[in-house]
Amino acid sequence: MIRIAWLVAKKDLRIEARSRVLLWQVVPFGAMALLLTGLALGPAHAGNSSAGPGLFYLVMLFVALLMINRSQVLESTPGTRASIATLGLDPAGVFLGKTLALCVELWVTGLVLLAGTVLVLHTALHGAFLALPSVLVTLGALAAAGTLYGAMTAGGEGAATLLPVLCLPAFAPLLIAGERAFSAALTHGGLWEWWVIVVVALVAYVGVGILLYGVLEES
Repeated sequence: MIRIAWLVAKKDLRIEARSRVLLWQVVPFGAMALLLTGLALGPAHAGNSSAGPGLFYLVMLFVALLMINRSQVLESTPGTRASIATLGLDPAGVFLGKTLALCVELWVTGLVLLAGTVLVLHTALHGAFLALPSVLVTLGALAAAGTLYGAMTAGGEGAATLLPVLCLPAFAPLLIAGERAFSAALTHGGLWEWWVIVVVALVAYVGVGILLYGVLEES
């Protein structure tokens, strides 16, 4: 299972590296969205660091939906599905591999946007650094949940519009917990209770994905 996960992750990341969609489309979209949120706040409020965590995760939500949809498009092509069926790849390994690849892509984009919150929204650099571990874990949970829900909509009609409808209720607790942990890091308050929510969600989504991803692919 681990070997298959590694092969699938390398395949997805290699496709991204060659297409450069992440570099030339997704990251610029996220940066522009973050800049627009700063402009919408206005110069008087853009420097308010309390707005940074919420705006960061709002923009990451939009970016994550784009990446999830693209990840499933890569997997739902006729040739890829036929190859998986012919080779008899373990669905659990495919799920872990796609989750890992999506997680790496979200981490790369998240680091760029985290730097953007410091530059555009004037979020405290030290607080952003302290929040980095919680951000990485939260984005990992988003990757696992996104891969799972993306499989539910892959290949169906209106998948691009159905995906947000399914994902948003599942993402809401993760985004709230991530934002609270980020805010707690900025104010040097307690953030361990929010860590518990994010870690439990990550473990739960990974466990459910390992068990059910094969069933969702066949449906």
